Amino acid sequence: MHPPSLAPRTLRQRLGFWALRLLGWTPVLAPPPGQKFVLVGYPHTSNWDFLFALLWGLASGTRFRWVGKKELFPPLLGWVMRGLGGIPVDRGRVGGDFVKQVARLFAGYDNLWVVVAAEGTRSRAAHWRTGFYYMALEAKVPIALAYLDRTTREVGVGGYLVPTGDLEADFERIRAFYQGKVGLRPERQSPIRLKLRTPGNDG
Repeated sequence: MHPPSLAPRTLRQRLGFWALRLLGWTPVLAPPPGQKFVLVGYPHTSNWDFLFALLWGLASGTRFRWVGKKELFPPLLGWVMRGLGGIPVDRGRVGGDFVKQVARLFAGYDNLWVVVAAEGTRSRAAHWRTGFYYMALEAKVPIALAYLDRTTREVGVGGYLVPTGDLEADFERIRAFYQGKVGLRPERQSPIRLKLRTPGNDG
């Protein structure tokens, strides 16, 4: 069952929608069960993924954010990075925990979609990182399952997962959702496989 295609309302949404349609892609969005999410996208195999994500953001009216170490936000450049949705986090702070720092961000927003890379690279990785999962669990928000599938030419969010704390069982549900979805560069696609770690040690 495919999530519904978007119905753009504003001028910005129409621009994003028709840009994707012009490129041959359909933007989709399953009805969100709230306003705060950790968003994970898969498969991430190409630099072009970022363009499709930006256009989908326009088409859906969704302003998604991403987190980065504070060193990526120097004067002037930092203004640009924030404009692109960046939120600086001090990963070297004494006593700091990256996962908990990101989770605490949700308390300061009424509407927040934080994008976290599960694969950590555009190249093929041996396993997924689990930081995104523990961020959602700690913040008590759902995980938005975003995808780009070249077989169906769809891009967007197709479902949501409320983490239960049972990592292995929840990963089976994530794996089932992404079954059959193919990235732009299939040879770079990582398996959805766990490498179990202590919560908080995987950002």
